[in-house]
Amino acid sequence: MSQVQTTQTAVELDGKDLPAHCPNPNMPNWSSHPRVFLELDAHGSAKCPYCGTRYQLKPGAVVKAH
Repeated sequence: MSQVQTTQTAVELDGKDLPAHCPNPNMPNWSSHPRVFLELDAHGSAKCPYCGTRYQLKPGAVVKAH
């Protein structure tokens, strides 16, 4: 039996999109879940624990400290 792999394109974030949270404004209301703030890892990526949406910081994005 073969395994089917699905690939999901990451939602790209810019510095102005931080702090990152899911669901994002582009998601339809029917698929929403409680808002969760995401901590980006050292590679600038995060995954939503509710829906599995992947988020990735755009290359060259300027992140300002709060």
